[in-house]
Amino acid sequence: MLRVHFTADDIARVRVAAAPDPLWEITNSFQALAGADAPLLFGDWRRLVRPRLRPAHGLLAQLLPPRGYTPDFLTPDLGGSYDLEGAVDAVLRTPRTVLRRDLTALAASPRRARPLPSEARALADGEPSALRRLGAALRGYHRSALAPFWPQVRAQVDADRAVRTRAVLSDGTDGLLASLGPVLRWRPPVLEADYPVQRELQLDGRGLLLQPSLFCLRRPVTLAAPDLPPVLVYPIQHSLGWARLPGSPAPGGDLGALIGRTRAAILEDVVTGRTTGELADRLGISGAAASQHTAVLRRAGLLLSVRHGRHVLHTITPAGSALLEGTGSVGAGSV
Repeated sequence: MLRVHFTADDIARVRVAAAPDPLWEITNSFQALAGADAPLLFGDWRRLVRPRLRPAHGLLAQLLPPRGYTPDFLTPDLGGSYDLEGAVDAVLRTPRTVLRRDLTALAASPRRARPLPSEARALADGEPSALRRLGAALRGYHRSALAPFWPQVRAQVDADRAVRTRAVLSDGTDGLLASLGPVLRWRPPVLEADYPVQRELQLDGRGLLLQPSLFCLRRPVTLAAPDLPPVLVYPIQHSLGWARLPGSPAPGGDLGALIGRTRAAILEDVVTGRTTGELADRLGISGAAASQHTAVLRRAGLLLSVRHGRHVLHTITPAGSALLEGTGSVGAGSV
């Protein structure tokens, strides 16, 4: 069980990350890649990515076991920046004392069957060549496993942020924390979640960064060291078929059928997130018609739909934005 304890100051300092964190997505996805969980969500992605992996990624396999402790230094606080190069540089600037602390904890993990290899021990000593190899492994893995899918990752996280934004606007921070259920349970002043170990995280006025992650599976993740800036990485809703590569055909998708006033208006309106009922009211159509149009747009990969309480919230994807920007007066055709 994980229990995150809030003070009044912490409630005022809760925030949701503005974008997917490349390092958390690297660590979470690498562990997801090694397993077979959630085949409907990640099966296509695994089949596409596994043939791309190279021997250089073996260092990550030593540092990111499928279960158990993961070194905190691989996911430092990026200070609101989500640039991959800046993120990797932050990892490589880790002080030697922190490297040694984290890798000692990794070696002592009860789930670890073998000692750390010599390359990881060199990393613990802060050897420049070992750090360079780590940087190359992080960049190479991201290039192979995440970069081709990054627009989809960003779209899924943006959809989750739209849900959290609505919760804040409706009910403040209390509503935001309550909206994280059922994975997280808000029982003021404590946020609870199932966790592999017993953990009590005292925020003590430092606030909390909520980091949505596409590759976080079933339960949240947090840093092991209690003195680090508090972050809680949580799983988001996924759309089936998200792992299609750009340019691949969408099942049932026919862009020619999408060029019409109503669907173009829907795409323009869901940029900030709209429910089906809101779309129907704003466009003067029935709820059934709004559902039909959003279903076509969703199948073509132009919008995402996530459940928010009793409603379904629709947000635009990068492909939808590109269509709007590239066609100018999309709405000139028929419905």
